[in-house]
Amino acid sequence: MGAVDPRYHDPVLGVVFDLDGTLVESPHDFDRMRREVIRIAERSGVVPGHLSIRQTIPSLLDEALRELERGGAREGVRFRFEAEATQALDAIELEALSRTTARAGAVDLLDGLAARGYRLGVLTRSSATFAREALRRTGLQPFVRAIRSRTDSGPAKPDPKALLLLLEALGVPPDRAVSVGDHLLDAECAARARVRFYAVLPVRSGELGTDVERFRAAGAAAVAPDLGAIGRQLGLAGPSAPSSAAESRK
Repeated sequence: MGAVDPRYHDPVLGVVFDLDGTLVESPHDFDRMRREVIRIAERSGVVPGHLSIRQTIPSLLDEALRELERGGAREGVRFRFEAEATQALDAIELEALSRTTARAGAVDLLDGLAARGYRLGVLTRSSATFAREALRRTGLQPFVRAIRSRTDSGPAKPDPKALLLLLEALGVPPDRAVSVGDHLLDAECAARARVRFYAVLPVRSGELGTDVERFRAAGAAAVAPDLGAIGRQLGLAGPSAPSSAAESRK
């Protein structure tokens, strides 16, 4: 896996994956999801025009809540906004389930990692219902030990505490883990949690060089074109598995 950052230690014991775009391909209508969050936020009291469809969904939710709080909105108003926004996002996500497929190489990668004893988790901005059903439909569920989603209690990605809680559930120290994702939010979360991050390029991306440069700038220890390359970086094509990882399954 190349030179090891002094903050990290080998062997790697666990790998945390993003879901959408990384392990599965799901036709989420993200523009519609953003529009719904903005509509509900403005109906709840956020000034029209303050939120942009170019923002990420986590950014929209956080900024809307901050503005409502600054504007003196009652706690009940803020709770209702969160509940309505979550319900709208969940409904749009579930529409994509029937067309959700495993990303090329995902089953082989997780099968190979699990066989070598790696503890595998999923950290996603999707709902728990979508995440579990997507993993079941794509044949990935048997390999995943723990999941943290947007709808679980407590912090959600990109809050680094979400990643640290998932690693705690897996029994993996942060310096013995790798986080894998296809979005800069994944890189941000890993960097703030002090977990090494491997980027896998999106299936549908812009200029290749630009994506690689942006991931590198965000702190990625490696940037792979596909999941097969991620497997090679984690040693699946190597001569032997990390002994401590094998022991972790006992």
